This record gives sequence, structure tokens and C-alpha cells, in this order.
Amino acid sequence: MSSSTSVAPAGRGRLRVAPGASAPAGSVAAGSAAAQAATAFPAVDAEERTRDRVLNAVLEHGPISAAELGDLLGFTPAAVRRHLDHLSRSGVIEVKRAARAGAGAGRPARRYVLSSQGQSTLGNDYLDIATLALQRLGEMAGPDAVRQFAVERFGEMERRYAPEIDAAGPDITARAQALSEALSRDGFVASTTSIEAKAPLPAALSSVQLCQGHCPIQQLAAQFPVFCDVETDVFSRLVGVDVRRLSTLARGGHVCTTHIPTGRPARGPHSPATTPGSLDEVSNHLQERP
Repeated sequence: MSSSTSVAPAGRGRLRVAPGASAPAGSVAAGSAAAQAATAFPAVDAEERTRDRVLNAVLEHGPISAAELGDLLGFTPAAVRRHLDHLSRSGVIEVKRAARAGAGAGRPARRYVLSSQGQSTLGNDYLDIATLALQRLGEMAGPDAVRQFAVERFGEMERRYAPEIDAAGPDITARAQALSEALSRDGFVASTTSIEAKAPLPAALSSVQLCQGHCPIQQLAAQFPVFCDVETDVFSRLVGVDVRRLSTLARGGHVCTTHIPTGRPARGPHSPATTPGSLDEVSNHLQERP
């Protein structure tokens, strides 16, 4: 009995040889190429998803080392560094060298943070229009008008956040955590770190550092620092103690960091420390990089 060749379809763009049959050499080559192409795209998608996980981890936890990223995500050191190198070449992350705690005068550790370009890719829609509008507002009505605009803008945030933060009770740390969670839902990628004062330092020096890894209006705030000042005032009223801004993305910091003292009593649920938008307030929007 002579053997005949039959080729059965096996999905879009692929060929499958029926059992017991042989396929022409040309068909086999074409099928092999199609199969390779079909399997390549899922691999690329998986690589991009993994890279997005690394980028999001840098955004949320940066400055962070490659070793810390590997532990956090469960990746091998080689895999982490491959993705970090790709993100660095793309310009969305950058290296911040920092001294290792307790390591003496050794070589600074490489820690990764989101770059300005990376921050921009997360969304600054209509930034040019908003900047132009605020510039024109300042020219026509003066800087007081820009401040009032910022007060109204953050006033809406304050009204939304206040019930949730008040529900956290009088504990400053709990209120700071509630504020962090509210900010994260609004896309600020916030987190808190408790810093306990140890003897011989007094307990009154204990604090919480509230960090924001992303600012949707970063470039706008760079031109109009009053936005950072008013936001800081809102944080102070929400948590119930005077707070201080240590760094901001708008002024070149790798994160926005707010120092919240916890070793002193709160003023009470959402009680203002100052009149919102007061023109006599001293700006605590620091200029230095952290």
C-alpha cells in the first residue's frame, strides 16, 4: 500500500501532521517557523508583565536594591538584574547610590528609584494646558489666586479623606496609615514607616514617615510650589499634628516624604492647626534632594 501525505489544520497559522503521515519538507519548515512565531509572543507578553512587576515594586518601595527586589518578588538575582538593566536603558528608572547602614566607609550601595521620565509616563494628561492656565491666572489675578485654586483643589481631597481618617481614632500612627491608604487609592503610591526613638532619645521624638512614590501633578507643582505647601497643610489637619515636608518629587526628591511626629498628643479629630491657605504661612516645601 502506498503511503499518502495528509496535513490537518491545527489552529490559526500553524500546521499539524496527521498521525501516521509524513509532510512535505516545505510544509514542515513553514509549520516550524509559524510555531516559533506563535510561541514567541506569549513569551514576550510574560516578559513585559514581569518587567511591569519590577517597575511597580521600584515605584512603591524605592529606593530599593536588586537583592531586596529579588526577595520581594521571588526572582533570581540574574532575572532581577536583567529587568533592571532593561528599565535603566529605557530611562524609566535610575540608580541612587546610598551608604549601607552600619557598613562604614564602604562603596555606596546601588539602589533603584523611578526617574523623572518614569514618573511622567504614569500620567500627566493636560499638563501643558493646566500650566498655561495657572500662569495666565497668576498674571491676571496675582499669586493669591493660584493659592486659592490650590486650596480649593486640595479641599475636596480633605473632605473625602476626613471621615475615614477620623474613624482610625486618635492614635497618630493609625491616622497616618489611614491617610496613606487613602492616598494610594488616588494613585499616589503611598506608604508609611514608623521610626521609634530609642534611649537615650526621648520617646517624644518618635515619628512616622509618610512617603508618596508618585505625584500626578509633579511637573505642575515644580512650577507652582504652593500646591505642595497646601497639600502639607491638609495632611497636618487630617492627622492632627504639625507635620513637615522633608522632600518632594517636584523639587528633585526620589519620593515625597512627610515627617509626622507621633510622640505628642493629637489636636483632636480633624482640628485645623492654621487657617487653610493663609498667606502668612511659611513654606515647608524644601528645595534639597533627599
